[in-house]
Amino acid sequence: MSSNPRFESSDVTDDLPAPGSYQSTITSARFAHSQSGNRMVLVVHTLDGVGPGHDRIAEYCVLEGVSPRGLAMARRRLVGLYRAAGFEPREGDAIAPSVLVGAKLEVQVDHEPWQGQMRLRIVGHRRHGSAVPDAAPF
Repeated sequence: MSSNPRFESSDVTDDLPAPGSYQSTITSARFAHSQSGNRMVLVVHTLDGVGPGHDRIAEYCVLEGVSPRGLAMARRRLVGLYRAAGFEPREGDAIAPSVLVGAKLEVQVDHEPWQGQMRLRIVGHRRHGSAVPDAAPF
């Protein structure tokens, strides 16, 4: 007979991984819709060396329904993600999120408040292995 399951320390603490650079693998990338119904690209990163529960970070790039400035920033961020994943998008190329799946890259992660709690947020991308030793991060 087994004992009753018990909570573990990782279940009850909200300790997030430290802000900084992490190796990442894109495990999912697809079109989705925001709560407002706007089309976006949803990318899920799995961080190497981070334990379950905090090892996955969703990243969103809205493609419509925002201000012109917001749209320009989201599209530039998406281009940066494609480049970090080893692609060189050109004007007129289709946005095809599925090609990103399996890509390995380096992401810069920070903490941000969201709905009264802290969560991880990706603030930058870089090609896997492109970091220069002793260089300033991102």
